[in-house]
Amino acid sequence: MQPTNPDRAAHNPSGQEPTGQGSNGASAQPATAFEWVGGEAKVRALVDRFYDLMDLEPAYLGIRALHPPDMAESRNKLFWFLCGWLGGPAHYVERFGHPRLRARHLPYAIGLAERDQWMACMLRALREEGHPEALVERLLQSLFNTADWMRNKGG
Repeated sequence: MQPTNPDRAAHNPSGQEPTGQGSNGASAQPATAFEWVGGEAKVRALVDRFYDLMDLEPAYLGIRALHPPDMAESRNKLFWFLCGWLGGPAHYVERFGHPRLRARHLPYAIGLAERDQWMACMLRALREEGHPEALVERLLQSLFNTADWMRNKGG
């Protein structure tokens, strides 16, 4: 499932419909991407790895520069947002209301380079955290749409 408007991002970016049990009685693919990722602990680990990479790797200096020196609040906000976006608890909405992603990102100059750095950093974090490639590919499709929609400058 790929949302047209990322501010209305579907709560199931894995694109999977709830399936319950397979015909052989084995558990089928999880009903939500949140479950497929592994719940809150795995979302937190993903977010922490994402921001650790951003802080450590020169390849992500462009997006690192858009964040404050202490990224604790950024980490929490992405964690809260991703939990709900993936189909889990709506922590972000409970704290801040509708995400209004584009409006909240307008103060930051985001172009192709920043989008691509964000995507590369997230891809690396997903892979380093050991998520199944099928899940990674599904998430990247939806995340790309969102990241591309955040662009507010040319090039």
